[in-house]
Amino acid sequence: MTAEMEQRVETAHALRRLIHAFAGRHSDVAAQRELAEIANREADRFEQGAPRDRMQIMRELREEAEAQGKEFRLGEPGSSFEDRAVAGRANPTSVDIDVEMPDDASDDIVANVFFRKAFEGPPSRTHGGIVAAAFDDVTGFVIGRISEPAFTGELTVRFLAPVPIERPLVMKTRLVGRERRKLFITAEAYDGDAVIATCKATYIKVDPSKFAGAPDPR
Repeated sequence: MTAEMEQRVETAHALRRLIHAFAGRHSDVAAQRELAEIANREADRFEQGAPRDRMQIMRELREEAEAQGKEFRLGEPGSSFEDRAVAGRANPTSVDIDVEMPDDASDDIVANVFFRKAFEGPPSRTHGGIVAAAFDDVTGFVIGRISEPAFTGELTVRFLAPVPIERPLVMKTRLVGRERRKLFITAEAYDGDAVIATCKATYIKVDPSKFAGAPDPR
């Protein structure tokens, strides 16, 4: 991971703390006004920076790795994957998701998930759309493990119980089937030993040369 990306991860973590503290704690009007002034001032400053193109960043990182005789894997730290929505560590709006990749490729991929206060929908429950987004991110790690570029074609989530906020949860996922370009993946969310939500996802494989970060075929 580059020094810049390490700093982006650290900064995003601090911003996430602030977002959830603002959403979940009382504060007086003066403090809110001061924060608004700071946020607007810093937004003005950062908006002056050059736009970041993740595809171009990944392409440059791939070329650098190949020039050094190394393999470039999209999901690994340093590949710009940390910028992604939902669970990117360098994205200040992300969910806290920590994925454990098993040594045995036949075992489930396990993700420790923690939905914080800003993701609350009904009182004390995580917004269903955020849960679905987390499933989308976690099932995507199956694609990374099998090294077959694909995008989400369909995602179905069934809620069996309320998904709590601010409590450690676990998601488990695996590949269960194939049909031509389709990859079928299932997952479950656990609160302790109880299954509280399930997911069925269909991913559509794509030509690796057209995948973000692949060498430009031109």
